[in-house]
Amino acid sequence: MNHPPVHLPRLTALARQAAPRLLEGVVAPLAVFYLAMMVLGFKGALIATVAWVYIGVGWRLIRRVKVPATMFLAAFAITVRALVAFWTGTWMWFFIQPEMGTICISIAFLASVRLNRPLVQKLTLDYIHLPSAVLKHERVRRFFARITLLWAFVLLMNSTLSIALAVHEYVAGSLGGFMVLRTSAVAVISGLAIAFSIFAFKRVLRRLNVAHT
Repeated sequence: MNHPPVHLPRLTALARQAAPRLLEGVVAPLAVFYLAMMVLGFKGALIATVAWVYIGVGWRLIRRVKVPATMFLAAFAITVRALVAFWTGTWMWFFIQPEMGTICISIAFLASVRLNRPLVQKLTLDYIHLPSAVLKHERVRRFFARITLLWAFVLLMNSTLSIALAVHEYVAGSLGGFMVLRTSAVAVISGLAIAFSIFAFKRVLRRLNVAHT
């Protein structure tokens, strides 16, 4: 079966499309929590993080900009996490809650491969645009299936490690130690997975282009 030549924008251009959403949805809330905790303490950091998420939603509503469904889910999730943390009075449950959700997501990743609808492909399309010719190509379909499996195990590894560290450092009474260890470990594991994913995707694209020259 013949496929038309594949032409994609440079990876730097694709990264520029994805970076603002990643910064707002992932990096910024974490930075707000860390900074607020140093100044306001744990409960103050909870309030500041929740406020950041709701400000992002409210700003879009005021400007009449479409609010992604993921932002509403994030607002709901952060509210529940904060309420449980206030109710229990322990920081451990604030950090364990999302890890339990991440384990469920990793299971969903595995199931999506079984159903031949890899979630990494869907998530990728939420951040960047890929031509339909690319998505229909058999090499690309196999790539997204394999990368979805990879990220299912990465998420499971990160969550399991984070829960173990949260319990250990809570017993030791070290919130700061947990943040440093957890952030470092997740950054290394996720960074390696991201680097491999980019390398593998570029390799697939090179093969596609060679096949059509």
